[in-house]
Amino acid sequence: MAVPRDWHHPGTGADLTIAVSRHRAGDPAKRKGTLLMAAGGPGGTGLMRPMNLANGAPKVAAAYDIVSFDQRGVGESTRAVCQTPEEFQEFLAGDYRDQSPEAIDRVVANAQKLAAGCQERSGDLLPYLTTEQTAHDIDLFRALLGEKKISYYGPSYASMIGAYYGTLFPHRVERMVLDSNIGFEGTWEQFELGQPMSFQRRFDEDFVPWLAARDSTYHWGSTPEEVHAHWEQRRAALHDDPITAGTLTIGPNQLDNGAIGAIYGEANFPILAQALTAVDNWQGADPAARTLAGKVFGHYLSPEFLAEYFSVTCADTPWTRDMDTWIERGAENTARWPLVGARTLAFSAVCAAWPTAPAPKVKVTGAHLPTVLMLNSVHDPATYYEAALGAHRALRGSRLVTVAGNGDHGQYPSANTCVTDVVERYLLDDRAPEHDLTCQSPKAS
Repeated sequence: MAVPRDWHHPGTGADLTIAVSRHRAGDPAKRKGTLLMAAGGPGGTGLMRPMNLANGAPKVAAAYDIVSFDQRGVGESTRAVCQTPEEFQEFLAGDYRDQSPEAIDRVVANAQKLAAGCQERSGDLLPYLTTEQTAHDIDLFRALLGEKKISYYGPSYASMIGAYYGTLFPHRVERMVLDSNIGFEGTWEQFELGQPMSFQRRFDEDFVPWLAARDSTYHWGSTPEEVHAHWEQRRAALHDDPITAGTLTIGPNQLDNGAIGAIYGEANFPILAQALTAVDNWQGADPAARTLAGKVFGHYLSPEFLAEYFSVTCADTPWTRDMDTWIERGAENTARWPLVGARTLAFSAVCAAWPTAPAPKVKVTGAHLPTVLMLNSVHDPATYYEAALGAHRALRGSRLVTVAGNGDHGQYPSANTCVTDVVERYLLDDRAPEHDLTCQSPKAS
């Protein structure tokens, strides 16, 4: 579909193209309407999500047309471009933990180069790649589908898109499920400053003990302390002597990024462990093991993802512009929560140098909305539980399902029958919980 570049001045500039997709309701006799999905990130693509949700939630797929889209700036829609592949590799090169003046200068210069590259290559697009503009795109999509109201399912960053849409168009919402929630009541700066803690918590309290319990398989240590020591030894070795997997150089930042991406879901723990074993024994690793390591440590981020990620997070809400503040904060986070804290300066410096002004503020209140159902696990690394609580308080009248004993990012659909039952009673039978509730996670093997 074609959408105005700027919904506040629709006649200004060429329209943008938004790619959309649909999976029709499997049982037209039971059809309840349209369920719209958006992608996470920012930077994720949405086109395959209707099919994926239909495969994981057949009851919902029978009753709803499931639709999605590539957000403005992403994928098959009008796309933002910020970096060449070489500039992307340079942005992630080195060791973000390095606090030497030379290393800090290099990180800041690369961040400023990324922001300048966005302006140079996509400057006419940047002011309009915001969550608020996307909410207007969604309402046009609804109208073109011929629906007076739509239901919505939004995981991760899509929780913020849904909250903004519900705030701007509350009377167009039939039902809304927000899964793994951004702190959408505050700023991106506030939210992202909480992530070093939550990723470290997930790594230290979930993955490291899991790996220690399987020392006979992966040989990374039989206690959390041994696993941590092994991690630091391997990371230091990669600092001094990076390894090559195809076209990828695996250094300390790539080791961190692989872990960051894998700990979103416990199902990925064995894959990360296998990749760590391969890196640990690189000369003896077979081609399949090396290929796996390349995927784990080289595919979490991409130039395309970062272009949209920074375009949205840097422009949606205000950021501190003083670079010295970020240098100091980066050093503190590196010392305290190194897994993600080490990249505080690299990522925040991009937003400190961002060339556009913040978007219009959207204050989420829940006014005039039906009951919104929210889901969040207590150890979610990316959309941490503390942020979900703040979002829940802001979205008055919402119901929060806390998933205890779990840290997975994205709770529906899943093997947790408690969560599935609550969500499907809500979407299929119009029965929202009367109160907040807790679902215990099934015991993983």
